[in-house]
Amino acid sequence: MSGYRFISRLVLMLFVIGLLTSSACSSSKPETTANSLVNEGYTRAVKLYENRDYAAAILRLESLLFTARATALEDDVIYLLGQSYYHSGDYMMAADMFSRVQQISSTPYARTSQFMVAKSFEQLSPHFELDQQYTRKSIEQYSLYQELYPVADSSKIASDVKTWKEMLKINPENIAYKQNYASARAQYSRVDSLRYSEKAIRTMREKLAKNSFFIARQYVRLGKYKAAGIFYDEVIAHYPDTIYDQPALEGKIDVLIKRKKWFDAGLALDQYLQLFPEKRKEMQGIRDTITQNCKN
Repeated sequence: MSGYRFISRLVLMLFVIGLLTSSACSSSKPETTANSLVNEGYTRAVKLYENRDYAAAILRLESLLFTARATALEDDVIYLLGQSYYHSGDYMMAADMFSRVQQISSTPYARTSQFMVAKSFEQLSPHFELDQQYTRKSIEQYSLYQELYPVADSSKIASDVKTWKEMLKINPENIAYKQNYASARAQYSRVDSLRYSEKAIRTMREKLAKNSFFIARQYVRLGKYKAAGIFYDEVIAHYPDTIYDQPALEGKIDVLIKRKKWFDAGLALDQYLQLFPEKRKEMQGIRDTITQNCKN
């Protein structure tokens, strides 16, 4: 055998041995699965979120959205992404993520996600002079939250929290006491969120009433009294529980008089005095004007 052939065969054998060794080493490594990738990525995202690096957490979680689909961590990934968007100020994307969480059956985040959808829209609610689309959406979502997750007796829950807390002082290692205390605290957190939602709804209803009242006043300044009356009526019909109900009724009487709708003005005045009888003496001059013109 010539030296050239010997060297050629030697090189070929070394190449084959290298391939077999590489294959053996490769097969000995643990296979990377979708679940392990999601677990690793989610763990890193949690650390970024806890460090308030929401932008980095968002990038990490967004990259997991497809991979996490149909895994045990799907709702965890989407929920944490919603929280990251919320805390970074991207409330539209936050509302979208929290809505997606609710579409996952049996998720433990359903209640909190419903609350956060409403809260995200609340953050998007603009100044009263602007379009109030998101204000209405927030009221709708808070109302749905109250309907889906009511609390029967908040005073009893507060009492239960206090009772189990005292029992744990006596026997800190009692498992049943710990479980009951944790359960009572969880229910009490729901009471807090319901109170918040009630307050938020009241505040946003005031804003909607102010929006309609402001538009009515603008029409009055323009001399468009019929249009002004439509918006005064909107306040009266839909927001009687707000501070704008009384001035809206007064405004309605005024524009009806300006339009010389004397009979309608009289009816509006009757409605006003039924609600605010203490104003009877103050409104007597307007009553006399309406009565006199009705006779003519």
